[in-house]
Amino acid sequence: MTARILTADLAASTDGPVTVAGWVETVRDQKKVQFVVLRDETGAVQLVHPRAEEGAADPLAEQISGLAQGTFLAVGGVLKHDERVKLGGVEILVETIEVAAAADPEPPIADDSSIDKRLDWRFLDLRVPRNALFLRVQTTLEHAWRSWWIERGFVELHTPSFMSSPSESRAELFELDYFELGKAYLAQSPQNYKQMAQAAGLGKVFAITPVFRADPSFTARHATEFTSVDAEISWIDSHEDVMAMQEQLLVAGLQAVAERHGEEIRRLHGLEVEVPGVPFPRIPLAEAHAIIEARGYRVPRADGDLDPEGERRIAAYAKEELGSDFVFVTDYPAAIRPFYHMRDETTGLTRSYDLVYRGTEITTGAQREHRLEPLVAQAREKGLDPAGLSEYLSFFRYGVPPHGGFGMGLARVLMLLLGLPSIRETTYLFRGPTRLTP
Repeated sequence: MTARILTADLAASTDGPVTVAGWVETVRDQKKVQFVVLRDETGAVQLVHPRAEEGAADPLAEQISGLAQGTFLAVGGVLKHDERVKLGGVEILVETIEVAAAADPEPPIADDSSIDKRLDWRFLDLRVPRNALFLRVQTTLEHAWRSWWIERGFVELHTPSFMSSPSESRAELFELDYFELGKAYLAQSPQNYKQMAQAAGLGKVFAITPVFRADPSFTARHATEFTSVDAEISWIDSHEDVMAMQEQLLVAGLQAVAERHGEEIRRLHGLEVEVPGVPFPRIPLAEAHAIIEARGYRVPRADGDLDPEGERRIAAYAKEELGSDFVFVTDYPAAIRPFYHMRDETTGLTRSYDLVYRGTEITTGAQREHRLEPLVAQAREKGLDPAGLSEYLSFFRYGVPPHGGFGMGLARVLMLLLGLPSIRETTYLFRGPTRLTP
């Protein structure tokens, strides 16, 4: 056989002998002609086999009739361009079929299966182009983000998942025995290690890494393991520098997605990829509450943080009044922020923000407190024992520059970008309180 050609390259190929390989999507077994749609990782092509005259031997027809959906095979044949063929304007007249792996004839999921059932059979679910598109978009996003960072002198970190002490708080921690060293914890974020890099003088760093939360939530935007997109930069004046960095990063990523996948997203999801302008709107939390209440809703949380409905309301305002899918909510009270967020000396509010995208929070960012004495005092104020933070606090005993950064949930960004109902749809293999397989 000749070398395999991807289906996406067939339109640009000349008529003649070709070999394609993939899996059977459909078989139409008609009286005079057989059609097979063969799909590979780049697209699909129509295979054609005219049946032999009635009564004549036709082993190829028998072979095609026995093909089950999902069977992987290699096909040799003759490529023919024909604009009447709806599937790419080409078809292949079949000469040989080599079955690599036959599939069971009854697939366990269908187009109308529930998301939980589909996740049970994720490897089959991802054969559907619409369901797998997020992985290609994810690849483009991460490449664009890495390129943006690297072009600006950032250093990539690969941070550990095992930690000797909590990275955030003792809530939502996975705890395990770690040989003779005692207890270890799965990292809730790479926060500690990003800040260590500032103490090391690395200046600008980023990490795309798995993080873990022992959170029993079953919402559309929570998981027990997810990918966090993090960055940290030194020598900032305020959290405004962090916001400026993040909004430029997001614009670069969405521009790359629009250019590479815009048509496919439009065709499979019915959405336009909108590349936002900068700067994104900034709304202080107190002002956000006033806007939300004026629009007929009062956030019920006693601590003053926005709930999901509050996020949707402020996002609707940003879209309708300010023309943006993104909005930074800023100036959070210290009571609802971690001890390491810097506080403004005038207002007492933290120099921090949440970024809301299309109605859902995707990021928390802040300027960090880099001075040891205020940091210790803020930890004590939160009821934390500095002795239990000794490893973290050791960074600051030998000098750390003013710095700040953010953590962003990758699956949430993809979910909102593609208009999907849950991060289960935009995670390769989802992990939640009741799911450890596949």
